[in-house]
Amino acid sequence: MKRLLFAMAIFACALGTAQTAEEIKSEMGPKKDSIAAIQGRVNALQAQLDALPGWKIGAFGTIGGSLSNFNNWFAQGIPNNNSGSIGFTVNAFANQQEEKFFWRNAANINLNWVKLDDKDDPTDDDGFRESTDVFNISSLYGWKLSDKFAISALGEYRTTLLSNFNDPGYLDLGVGGTWTPITDLVVVIHPLNYNFVFSDEDTIFNSSLGAKIVADYTKKLGPVSFKSNLSMFQSYESGDLSNWTWTNSFAYTLWKVIGVGFDFGLRNNKQETLNYIVNNAPVTDPTATFDTIDNELQTYWTFGLSYSF
Repeated sequence: MKRLLFAMAIFACALGTAQTAEEIKSEMGPKKDSIAAIQGRVNALQAQLDALPGWKIGAFGTIGGSLSNFNNWFAQGIPNNNSGSIGFTVNAFANQQEEKFFWRNAANINLNWVKLDDKDDPTDDDGFRESTDVFNISSLYGWKLSDKFAISALGEYRTTLLSNFNDPGYLDLGVGGTWTPITDLVVVIHPLNYNFVFSDEDTIFNSSLGAKIVADYTKKLGPVSFKSNLSMFQSYESGDLSNWTWTNSFAYTLWKVIGVGFDFGLRNNKQETLNYIVNNAPVTDPTATFDTIDNELQTYWTFGLSYSF
């Protein structure tokens, strides 16, 4: 009889615990809804803060890297090697917003190095070599005709830093209009723009007059930072001189200013493709022309730790 009563007591305790867990879960639901409502109000206040006149300055990016060492790992083609990669991105901005005008300045840098040292080959390159090299700065000034439209002037410069600095380099200078349908989205349409191209290879790279279109969306929402930028130049002289670049950066803060981040970019530039085939490809073709090549899509991506401030 005592054993029966003891078993019934244990069953009753277990049942009570299960009921208590269900009660706790039922209480958590409304609290989660309350947290979401509070976050919504915080986001609305942040939007009002972002819209206030004055300067807004910030930066975020990604840091990624790895190092490895193999000894007698015969399952692979190079059993004895040291290898590694390291890279980082920077997305920085300094924006001034006033009642009658705005001035938006931005910089994007993406640098990466890799190494593969074959310890059985004393003649190979055992140092780090650059693998990703992106540098882009821009400055946009606009005089407001209304809350959402302004006449504007844009300067944008793109090149590489680690090798072939300013060869090629691109400088866009133009005027037109800027549309800001929402606080974080800027759309630039400049029908009068000159694309200056700097390069030692003047038989391939040429400057020209054309139209410039830029769309930039930059947002910080709680722990999430996001930036997407599309920059296009359409030459009035020839489609072979046109180009576009689309870069995207994401960062999620986990602790203070540290988190995880992801960057990727797409680029289309026929002048760069032809220059590579004529001068740098593994099998060069000095007879190649704009009409005989395929304009390959250029891409990159970086994943690693992120930072923001």
